[in-house]
Amino acid sequence: MASADTTKPASRRPYHHGDLRRAILTAALDVIAADGPSALSLRDLARRAGVSHAAPAHHFGDRTGLLTAIAAEGFGLLATALREAPDLKEAGVRYVRFAREHPAHFQVMFSPGLLRADDLELSTARALTGDALREAVSGVDPEGIEPRLAGVAAWSLAHGFATLLLGHNLDGPVDGRDPEEVFRTLAGMLFRAT
Repeated sequence: MASADTTKPASRRPYHHGDLRRAILTAALDVIAADGPSALSLRDLARRAGVSHAAPAHHFGDRTGLLTAIAAEGFGLLATALREAPDLKEAGVRYVRFAREHPAHFQVMFSPGLLRADDLELSTARALTGDALREAVSGVDPEGIEPRLAGVAAWSLAHGFATLLLGHNLDGPVDGRDPEEVFRTLAGMLFRAT
């Protein structure tokens, strides 16, 4: 009887995972970074995690649920990064750094057609990111521009720079220089701190 108990856990081991949700998210981020969101398959992610093909659906429901969870996590990470910035210029640098360090999150976060727009976790994380950006913008002199539009300008600069950088469209213009320093220079040209 004791040997049957020893055998039983060993036979279940592939289906018990310390943190299956995290393992699936990590595998999904690897797939997205390599091949884009369209390459995601819950069945493939289950195989990579060594679990049954139904296990990912238990945590995320479906592919859209998984992508929504990735976007929510990304917005949460971005909000934290922005809140730690001392001023608008550094918030932009942290935005660019986030995109470079989390390219799969970044790609999914700004693809609304892939996500559940009504997801509470996603909406909350987006709102926190927006709040952090507005806080950073509050410290600039927009030269007569409405603060909300100054926020749009700042976000556009950081997001556009990050997107172009990730797409290797700035390889020539950046020419081996530290992208964060290049961004600081651009932001300094466009925004004066108060």
